[in-house]
Amino acid sequence: METTAPAIFEIGFVLLVAAIAGWLARRAGLPAVLGYLATGLLVSPFTPGYVADRHQLQVFADVGVVLLLFEVGIELDVAELGRERGSLFWTAPLQTVLTALAGAAAGLLLKLSLAGAVLLGLCLAFSSSVVAVNITRSRRRTTDAATDHVLLGWSVLQDVAGVTLSIIALIALQLQPTSGVVAVELLLVYAIIVVIATGLLPRLLRQLRQEHDLFLIVSVASALALAGLGARFFGMPLALAAFVSGLAISESRESTEARERLLPFRDVFAVLFFVAIGALIDPGALLKGLGWLALLLALLVVAKVAPIYLLARFGRLPGRPRQIATGLGQIGEFSFVLATIGLSRQVIPSELYAAILAAVVVTIAASTLLVRLGYSRPPAA
Repeated sequence: METTAPAIFEIGFVLLVAAIAGWLARRAGLPAVLGYLATGLLVSPFTPGYVADRHQLQVFADVGVVLLLFEVGIELDVAELGRERGSLFWTAPLQTVLTALAGAAAGLLLKLSLAGAVLLGLCLAFSSSVVAVNITRSRRRTTDAATDHVLLGWSVLQDVAGVTLSIIALIALQLQPTSGVVAVELLLVYAIIVVIATGLLPRLLRQLRQEHDLFLIVSVASALALAGLGARFFGMPLALAAFVSGLAISESRESTEARERLLPFRDVFAVLFFVAIGALIDPGALLKGLGWLALLLALLVVAKVAPIYLLARFGRLPGRPRQIATGLGQIGEFSFVLATIGLSRQVIPSELYAAILAAVVVTIAASTLLVRLGYSRPPAA
């Protein structure tokens, strides 16, 4: 037990610092996520002072991203999307494709490899589901109900379209451990397993609804096991497998309860996920990649915020087009996952990787603040 004491202390210390930083960020009118990212920078090996065990943080961060994206998958109501007949059903996927293509074209012009350029485009295409939810639930929110509905629906459809494109790209560009026909076969086998889980898991949870401890254990274990199975044996990135696994119970009556039971665990581990992102930001590499950062921010405005605004306005979506565009104008969790894959496969240079991580911080802060400008808070219900 004595040998584990330093590790336990470190996790507790990092979480406490992150909580304080998150509280300070909220007092300043910023999302708590920025405080968590700042905490990671403080305990990273690239800044003076205390240095946290990055391997230990990464393990907890992996659990965090699995639970985070598993919960996003649970929140996705496929049946409701199937009933959606408005403009949102085509505008969100169209924006995802347009942004990805524009980003990939820019990457090719800047001499990135085809794989690196495609990953860059996909990184830009995703927004943060966590930020979108926080915008609609913040005590300082100025969005109305119609805008909230479009923001959440757009982010969900964007995730579906983006994940589909990402899986196709990873296989086609041979960025998976397996490629070609074998990768497609493994993907189909994993899809069959998820479909089987879709039938079995809700029934099991239904039997355990009165057994609160077992219901929670099965929910968490299912998230980790299905995601780990996809990553370990079928070559899927852990985060993508977690998202797909969340779909297994998304349409069941138990999905809402499972999501509520998972939230406390997800929140704790998600803090460590964002801390780990902050700990990966290398100021030295970022200084070399300032040009990349400027490009990312420019592309985000031109290839993402502007198309969302135009599509929301001319697609006659309910809500406020400017708030929809600015509320989705950030780089999200999936972007970090794809950038990490690109760095590990050496198709994205370290300077660009550092710029993507920095863009996460800058765009989350900017979108959260700009979405409030020019509007007053809605009256209390």
